[in-house]
Amino acid sequence: MPDQAAPTQGAPGLSRTGAAPGASIGGLTVAPKLELHKNVDDNDMSSFIVADKVETAEDGRIILRGNAEVRRIDSVVKGDYIDYDRSTGDARVRGNGLIMREGSIVRGSALNYNVNAETGDVNDANFWMGGSGGAGQASHADILSRSRMHLDDVQYTGCPCPDPAWYISSPSVDLDFDKNEGVARHGVLYFKDVPILYSPYLTFPVKKERKSGFLIPTYGTSTNSGFEFSLPYYFNIAPNYDATLTPRYLSKRGLQLGGQFRYLGNSYAGQLEGTYLSTDNVSGDDRWLFMAQHRQNLGGGFKADVDLRRVSDDDYFRDFSSFGLTDSTVNYLPSRARVTWSGLKYFSGYLGAFTYQTLQDDTLGYYARPQYNKLPELYLRGARYNWGGFDVVSDNYATKFRMPFYSGRYSGPIFDPWRDRHAAPDGERYTSYTSISYPIVHAGWYITPKVGLHLSQYSTDWYHDDLGATLSRLYSSTPDTVSRAVPIMSLDSGMTFERDTTLFGNDMTQTLEPRVYYLRVPYVDQSDIPVYDTSLASFNFAQAFDENIFSGGWDRISNANQVTIGLTSRWLDAESGFERLSLSAAQRIYFEDQKVGLYTSDKLRTNEKSDYLFGARAALTDTFDVRFDAQYNPHSHERNRMSAGIRWNPKRLTTVSASYRYERDPRLILDPEYVIDPDTDRTREQVSLAGQWPLTRQLYVMGRYDYSLQEKRSTQSIFGLEYQGDCCWTARMVLQRYAVSREDVNTAVFFQLELAGLGSLGTDPMSTLKERVIGYESTTPPTPQKTTFERYE
Repeated sequence: MPDQAAPTQGAPGLSRTGAAPGASIGGLTVAPKLELHKNVDDNDMSSFIVADKVETAEDGRIILRGNAEVRRIDSVVKGDYIDYDRSTGDARVRGNGLIMREGSIVRGSALNYNVNAETGDVNDANFWMGGSGGAGQASHADILSRSRMHLDDVQYTGCPCPDPAWYISSPSVDLDFDKNEGVARHGVLYFKDVPILYSPYLTFPVKKERKSGFLIPTYGTSTNSGFEFSLPYYFNIAPNYDATLTPRYLSKRGLQLGGQFRYLGNSYAGQLEGTYLSTDNVSGDDRWLFMAQHRQNLGGGFKADVDLRRVSDDDYFRDFSSFGLTDSTVNYLPSRARVTWSGLKYFSGYLGAFTYQTLQDDTLGYYARPQYNKLPELYLRGARYNWGGFDVVSDNYATKFRMPFYSGRYSGPIFDPWRDRHAAPDGERYTSYTSISYPIVHAGWYITPKVGLHLSQYSTDWYHDDLGATLSRLYSSTPDTVSRAVPIMSLDSGMTFERDTTLFGNDMTQTLEPRVYYLRVPYVDQSDIPVYDTSLASFNFAQAFDENIFSGGWDRISNANQVTIGLTSRWLDAESGFERLSLSAAQRIYFEDQKVGLYTSDKLRTNEKSDYLFGARAALTDTFDVRFDAQYNPHSHERNRMSAGIRWNPKRLTTVSASYRYERDPRLILDPEYVIDPDTDRTREQVSLAGQWPLTRQLYVMGRYDYSLQEKRSTQSIFGLEYQGDCCWTARMVLQRYAVSREDVNTAVFFQLELAGLGSLGTDPMSTLKERVIGYESTTPPTPQKTTFERYE
């Protein structure tokens, strides 16, 4: 049946372009897609017979010879010879027998089948699963009902190739389509006719739906944990609930148990996840991880979300992140619980609690500064744009800050005092920032004047007895309550000029886009205000046109009487508009010295001009890109930041990239004369190489190499091989070595055999390759979704 019936000429009320699904055309109903006929009574189904020759026996049986068929709305029976009893529905088929039901096909030289009861048996059966795409052979098949089959001496594969690369052999297989379950007893998985896996009881899905059972085991090895093996079990509890239980054996550490529970409702969704290892063989401690996420629609514009993350100790990710770099570099675990509201057109807000678990690294010369917990924070925003030409925005916060005590396992002069006394002041902060702007936008130019008022009040517990002698003297005369009012005024303007030109012989449109941004903020003494969640922002193109040199929660608002001048020029393809080349430059000019620092010990700026900012992007060809960014100090004639990179992608599965990144220690950017201890130098200078390249038509190599010029060591190296088999299989091997702390590295090896139509054996390195190898593409093309109409007649 076509997806949409074409209207007949002259049909009243119909467009010649077609009809909507559900419309009636000449007594027929337009269907948007093929659908199964459900809940049709067997007594209402008619049988149709087709054959070259039809004979009727004395007892009412019908003999069909040559291209014989017995058809019903739900099934088809074919053969060279069919002896069909209309009264009972029995069909005895000889020669090229075939049964088709819902896209599944069973063939055999001889078969007996009852079209009413949908039962029968087939000798030397060949079968194809319409929903899953699986196929196989059996010496005998018993069709027990519409949904159940029993097969003897079975060879099954999900590979559609004429010579399958893999198959499962089993003396006995039971299929239940309603339960979406196949059970193979004493099954053996063969790859290239070599047995690689045996199971006395093997279950697998027979449709593209979830089912309970064991998942593919994973295995690998790493420096931190030794040999690893895990065997997940999946529980399909309900259509909207499921769970996975994962025992994981680590030869160096012991047996770890992991689990995940997921749920979904009409107004809520979430999951619980965790791991537990009792008495780690290396550390002697219990090691665990717990994460929980929940999202709830409360109605009336209210929503709730909870995201909890905790681990047992500072080193959990460094010890257990055997298969990837990202987790091992986690320093903070954020958790939150919020109720958000957006019930009115111009207003929104939330009430939430935010906490952070700080994971320390005792091999560093300095410890990570813990983040303040917000217990709680109330936020209300009002925004109305184009209100008589004006944009009015008001952001309002009320936050209670609490510095957590240290609960980790490290000991020493840094960590021990933090267990028993406050490491920093606590307090409450109330802020309100309301701004009014009037954008004037015309073709080719714009100008936006803006004025705002920032109001704040702080109530602080300084804990003089806990902070130590130095901090107590520093805060001895600091009041507990401080208020601040800071007006902020700015004027943003820009223009765009265009002209037709050429670039490398191609027609281009070149733009010239100057931008001028003036900012005025009067000086307000803020030395009595604590610093909760504010830091000095990195100077870049976005920050150069911002209202504050500090980022975060506005604990510091720098005085400003300055103008930022920027210039951008782009070369756009005249036909497609694709940007071939972009050049940018910016600098900030100061009319007064900086008077507000993050801390009283910070050196303040006295220069009249900022560093230069440069940026360039170029797509030299459709397959070759380059980029460059730099922050250059015109006074010291030194670079403070710089990054550059190239990427070549000549065709699919082929890419090479190289990058360089440099960032001076922020303390040296503020004060070039600052004396840095080599052990605490935060300057970062790194080069990276990454790529994927075909060695042969089937063998590909990929990898990445990161080297820290500052630390004079490799921080990460990945090397992988990927072999694309002739049909239905791919093999991968990935070796990864990466730094988990300043002094320690971890080495892990990944193996994977991917069998199309079955799954993967071994640890999945795909996420690591996609995250770390820029431009990586899997050699395995996506498998098209199968349907029950795959072999529709």
